[in-house]
Amino acid sequence: MADEGDVITDLNMNPAPNGEDTQPVAGIISQYIKDLSVENPNAPASYQWTDQPQIDLQFNIGATPVSDQIHEVELKVNVTAKAEQGNAYLIELSYCGLVGMRNLPDEQMHAFMYAEAPRILFPFARRIIADATRDAGYQPLMLDPIDFNGLYIQQLQRKAEEQAAGEITPAGNA
Repeated sequence: MADEGDVITDLNMNPAPNGEDTQPVAGIISQYIKDLSVENPNAPASYQWTDQPQIDLQFNIGATPVSDQIHEVELKVNVTAKAEQGNAYLIELSYCGLVGMRNLPDEQMHAFMYAEAPRILFPFARRIIADATRDAGYQPLMLDPIDFNGLYIQQLQRKAEEQAAGEITPAGNA
């Protein structure tokens, strides 16, 4: 009865020979602001503007290898608040994370770098944007959550469609 449900015996650990670590693993090692620019070009006049500014939000994701098992994933966010009188504020943020991955197939590494890592980094970038707009004298800009996994799948589908369309040869002469 003592062995029944025993945690130690139920672990079923089969270590690799010589203690080699062969399990797939991926995670964020560290995260940091690489570049942050906040422009408030029409202050203090912009504080008196009464029309609602139009927010233009652009973001991009990039990944750069640092070593065999470490990549820098960069989430770039550009926000411009435009009113009739001019730009209220412009914020450019490059927020990065060092991502460690080993023993993963290439397609899983790619998915982690371009879907999962940005999902993990985004709440921190969102807070920085909110703080920057507040510190510039405006209402904090609270960005809506972004479905990075959905966007990643859309990009893969679009790329597959483009490749399929490029492989089709025209039949006949025009």
